[in-house]
Amino acid sequence: MSIKYEIQVYNTLTDKKEKFEPLNSPFVGMYVCGPTVYSDVHLGNCRTFTSFDVIYRYLLFLGYKVRYIRNITDVGHLVDDADAGEDKIAKKAKLENLEPMEVVQRYTNGFHDVMKQLNNLTPSIEPTATGHIIEQIAMVKSLITKGLAYETNGSVYFDVLKYNEIKGDYGKLSGRVLEDLYANTRDLDGQNEKRNSLDFALWKKAMPEHIMRWTSPWGDGFPGWHIECSVMSSKYLGEQFDIHCGGMDLKFPHHECEIAQSTATFDKSPVKYWFHTNMLTINGARMGKSKGNSILPAELFSGNHTLLTRPYSPMVLRFMMLQTHYRSTMDLSNEALLASAKGYNKLLNTSIILQKLTQSELGILNEKLDLEINSFIEKAFEGLNDDFNTGITISHLFNVSKSINAFYNRQADVNTISKQTFDNLKTNYELLFTTILGLKNESDLAFSGLATDILQIYKMAKDEKQYDKVDVIRTMFKSRGLVIKDMKTGVDWGFEE
Repeated sequence: MSIKYEIQVYNTLTDKKEKFEPLNSPFVGMYVCGPTVYSDVHLGNCRTFTSFDVIYRYLLFLGYKVRYIRNITDVGHLVDDADAGEDKIAKKAKLENLEPMEVVQRYTNGFHDVMKQLNNLTPSIEPTATGHIIEQIAMVKSLITKGLAYETNGSVYFDVLKYNEIKGDYGKLSGRVLEDLYANTRDLDGQNEKRNSLDFALWKKAMPEHIMRWTSPWGDGFPGWHIECSVMSSKYLGEQFDIHCGGMDLKFPHHECEIAQSTATFDKSPVKYWFHTNMLTINGARMGKSKGNSILPAELFSGNHTLLTRPYSPMVLRFMMLQTHYRSTMDLSNEALLASAKGYNKLLNTSIILQKLTQSELGILNEKLDLEINSFIEKAFEGLNDDFNTGITISHLFNVSKSINAFYNRQADVNTISKQTFDNLKTNYELLFTTILGLKNESDLAFSGLATDILQIYKMAKDEKQYDKVDVIRTMFKSRGLVIKDMKTGVDWGFEE
């Protein structure tokens, strides 16, 4: 079996698929816009970070040396993503009578907890906006010196018109046209400070009531939201790097502004490939507290929500998210979660079975079966190579699972496939399921060992026709989402599908 690992990626910047060729292979720089830590991380965030976790995992598997940066926004992100108004974190701090950094710490901890539950790898570096105020001030000063930013009443704005006169490419990521943007710009507080309505804040003057503030050449203030990512990405990945990721809601204005200010600073386009995840809906509708359909990860894991009939584990959620390609809209519902729980348990059971499967004396080669198994494995990797299409990969893992279960149930003879194919089967199934897709068995080893020991008691009770004891053990297993399998070859257990 010869698996090809040439990746085609969809680049939002060019609006087409391209061959993935890092700027300085085998090194890859990858930046992901992290959370603004003023509230609990929501399921849409989880989908975004999990999608990029798989991309990170696959690049590592392919041997790339990836520096993965995922920032924490802990200042400068104003309500409604505007240039005027309250900082989201400061607003929360006032409501709860806390220091802003208490709010930051609480929700950063909560974010990390959920990422760990979903089995997402930690980034190489997780910088914070407040940890890079000096660098942000330096970039703003540079843009003023270049004549592409200006100070008004203690605030500094990026001059979009002047930039576009020089570069002519503002709006190239989102496909926006300047004339259309002008026509649709609302009159905002502080707008009179700007030379034109499309200019965006690089640094904002802190009003007396503003509790998050730093000293700058323009007076006490705080950084704009967009400048943070340009500073942190360039500091740790260089003036140009390979991949920038985020949700599609960040394309405009956040990522568009990043491109403009980074290009203006370094006189080069900052990023080669832009990746954006699509939105997550609940029962076909956008999530919203006012609609009563906003589900937090903790509510999903506990089952404590009116839209849910039972709890769902973090791996069921991860599995469900990966069944949909990251650029497609994903709809979450109780019915879809039930189906995902069955699908995840089926592949997990296969993973457990595979550890027990062995070949003995090889028989006559079944060439058709041998080729079929290798084809399924190749197609699973082809899915990943096609813009990280995990949905295709999972569909072919189900095909591989059927073959493995046929061997396990003695519906097919494992000795009729070649040793090379058998080894590929064992190696690549685990690579795909665990290493790349990041799925895992959520029960601990002690639990698995206990279940196996109880099966011995079950078998003895069955042999001695103590059917009341047999029924008690079966009921006990079922209450924990487990099933007992009575087979011609013996007794085993698995997760309920």
